[in-house]
Amino acid sequence: MSSTLPAPERVAERAKEIMSAFEADPEFDAFCAAALKYDEAWTCFTGFPVIANWDLDADKRPLLTEGLRALSLKAAVYELGGQDEDMTEIPVAVPVDEMMHAMIAQPQLLDRIARRIGVSVIHQTDKEHHDYVPGDFTHKAYMAAWGEPNARYWVDHTEAQRRLQILDAKYEAAGFLRSGKAHRIDFAAA
Repeated sequence: MSSTLPAPERVAERAKEIMSAFEADPEFDAFCAAALKYDEAWTCFTGFPVIANWDLDADKRPLLTEGLRALSLKAAVYELGGQDEDMTEIPVAVPVDEMMHAMIAQPQLLDRIARRIGVSVIHQTDKEHHDYVPGDFTHKAYMAAWGEPNARYWVDHTEAQRRLQILDAKYEAAGFLRSGKAHRIDFAAA
């Protein structure tokens, strides 16, 4: 991380303002409905499944809140940190990152809301960090804004990697290779 990151407390204060403005926007409910409807496309093998006893129906709404908080933190870092896109990609837990993908898959709604509230939403897959750990910059800023993050969704990097190894073994036993990036199912057999 760059040494020019703004203070976590400043980021927290601004992130809370951004989150409040986002929730007050007239299209917020439509945005949430669209992001939650994305559940038909939620087929990631390495994001949401690291959540213990993952259940889409039970977990999607709390994850939406966590994703909005993460986007708000990132927007605050971007604004307060001199609009540095690289610095803005602060560490985020894998499940929360997956939820952000569901939200940015609603580009028109997200763009209109962001323009109305005067923020930039920054999320670039090739620059994102999944190395979130309690005590890091993201954790400190989150704590200052909303208190302790929900550990169910904010799975630290080491634990997420351990869980991914378990999932990989189970996927492979079912014929899915490389965390679902390939499989051995030919569909010819009945």
